[in-house]
Amino acid sequence: MSRTIHVLNGPNLNRLGKREPEIYGHTTLAEVEAMCRAAAGEDAVVFRQTNHEGQLVDWIHEATDSGAAGIVINPAGLTFTSIPVLDALKMFESPVIELHISNIHRREAIYHRSLVSGVATAVIAGLGARGYATAVRALRDILDA
Repeated sequence: MSRTIHVLNGPNLNRLGKREPEIYGHTTLAEVEAMCRAAAGEDAVVFRQTNHEGQLVDWIHEATDSGAAGIVINPAGLTFTSIPVLDALKMFESPVIELHISNIHRREAIYHRSLVSGVATAVIAGLGARGYATAVRALRDILDA
């Protein structure tokens, strides 16, 4: 049975491969999307990126209303500031995996307090771009359990 997994990306992730490669690596967002689709197997993937908080909230609502199987979300900078993203995720009743390319706990203190972690089923941080495929596989394992 095919399920739909939403992979949602926040601000500046469209700059992957160019932005601070010493932190985020050289993998582009298009390459990340390909990794997610490969990891999803027979499951469908809705893969999106936005630089706008309200758009991310709308996509979480869409995942909720469509009965998505799960969400992998890298809210980027909104992780630490967005009550609207937090509130939208609270309404999503299926598994949520919060993902960060870098290990946010090894970075400056401003990156240590995730608002999203309190509602996430699991958190993956510090695996680089390959963390996305890991997150999709983990989400599939959770759904299969």
